[in-house]
Amino acid sequence: MTARTANLLGFLACAALLAYAYYAQYVLHLEPCPLCIFQRVGIFAIGLLFAIAAAHYPAGWGRRVYACLLALAALATSGVAVRQLYIQSLPPGTVAACGASLDFMMKVFPLTDVLVKVLTGSGECAKVTWRFLGLAMPGWVLIAAVALGAGGLWANLRRRPPVLRF
Repeated sequence: MTARTANLLGFLACAALLAYAYYAQYVLHLEPCPLCIFQRVGIFAIGLLFAIAAAHYPAGWGRRVYACLLALAALATSGVAVRQLYIQSLPPGTVAACGASLDFMMKVFPLTDVLVKVLTGSGECAKVTWRFLGLAMPGWVLIAAVALGAGGLWANLRRRPPVLRF
């Protein structure tokens, strides 16, 4: 499998994850909390990097750059998912009450304040309204982000197979 094919598969996996997130929101009526939205942004960034890497199909140091960018995006997305899993694991009553919506905060506060408020978490981020095989959605996002990051490293750091010429 070429690096281009592997990067394209990574992009398709991200597109499928985002498609399911929007299905859950608009068909299953599961309203995303601010941390869920940040996880979507992370998956989108990973997918965009995979798409650019597939289209660019660089050699040498360019592949290493894409591998590092994909790993960083996957780590950031994993960090947000871990934060939400931690908030969900707290006992009831220890998480702050639901705050303002992300749209409102983006209009009123500077971006740095919004990031701090969202990553602190609030009541809507602690609710678990969906489970699959015992894991809440941020658990699956964590698994997906780690797998995508590992896939991005594998796709872009492995040696290319030798070209056979006859």
